[in-house]
Formats: sequence, C-alpha cells, structure tokens
Amino acid sequence: MIMIDPLTMALSLIAGIGLGTIFFSGLWWTVRKAMTFPRPAHLFFGSLILRMSIALLGFYWIGKDDWKQLIACLIGFTIARLAVTWVTRQLDRVTKEVSHAP
Repeated sequence: MIMIDPLTMALSLIAGIGLGTIFFSGLWWTVRKAMTFPRPAHLFFGSLILRMSIALLGFYWIGKDDWKQLIACLIGFTIARLAVTWVTRQLDRVTKEVSHAP
C-alpha cells in the first residue's frame, strides 16, 4: 500500500497556491499595464514566457517525486486562480467606485 504523507501533500498544495498566485497576479498586472504600454504585444509575450516558465518549473520541481504531489499542486493552482479572480474583481470594483466619485 502506498502511503500519502499529509505534510508533503499540504506543502505541495501551498506551493501550488503560490505558483497560481504568481501566475494569475502577473496576468492581471500585464493586462492593466498593457493599456498604457507603448508596445503591448511585447509586454504580453514577455509576461507569458516569464509566467509560464515559473509555473512549469515549479510544477516540474514539485511533481517530479510523485504524481500525487503534482495533483495537490494543481489543486492549489486552481484555488489561487479562484482567489486571485475574486480579489482582482473586488479591487477593480473599488477602483471604479473611487474614480467615478463626484
């Protein structure tokens, strides 16, 4: 029987949350900066390469020992996506309310 170490799974989940937070926060930052950037295509491409490199290297490093760690990392990545989406919507809503104040 294969033993699943709860500490390892928890650390993999936390690492996935960290990777997802970096990836999706970077995407949000890129979209916001692209509006004022002189060459937005370069910004999008550079951001894509950087974010994908960090995420893929992180997944490789975490999941190389066991596929269950990779799954825990992917679950954390998905949790971070939901969290960053929620937080950025709240920030955008607050920003719009402040900018439209009389």
